[in-house]
Amino acid sequence: MRSFYIKAIFLFIPLVVLQITIIPFLSFNQIAPDLILILLVYYTLNMGQFHGTILGFILGFLFDIFTGGIIGSAMFSKTLSGFIAGYFYNENKMDTNLKSSMLLFIIFIVGTIDTMVYTFFSTSKMQINPITIIFEQGIIPGLYSACIAIPLIVFYPRKVLK
Repeated sequence: MRSFYIKAIFLFIPLVVLQITIIPFLSFNQIAPDLILILLVYYTLNMGQFHGTILGFILGFLFDIFTGGIIGSAMFSKTLSGFIAGYFYNENKMDTNLKSSMLLFIIFIVGTIDTMVYTFFSTSKMQINPITIIFEQGIIPGLYSACIAIPLIVFYPRKVLK
């Protein structure tokens, strides 16, 4: 099990560098995909809810440290995301969930919740309109993250990373 967390953290480091440096150039009106979330959902669907929740806590804490944000905002949202993604874990349907469009649906659902929770805890000035919060800080970033995850389906490895 330790190798699971070590592999995830080694994959996390280049992804957080991309998330901080390159992804802001791909954002539209401060709506950006979340590469860390894609990694978290992928590993959660491979290992289960408990490991996804712990990994979400670790990756969120490291993300807060790397970005210099409010300690705890990404940590809580990624922990919650790992927990929610764990509900889609099924040992018998692991390949089906990771090879099909079901992965994109899971990333969309989890990404929407993750972005809304992260925005709620990290932004001091939130817009009062709930429709704007749901769409601009929820659905659109979740959809953008799901679109960025399409190569995971196309180039899915034959052997599952564990």
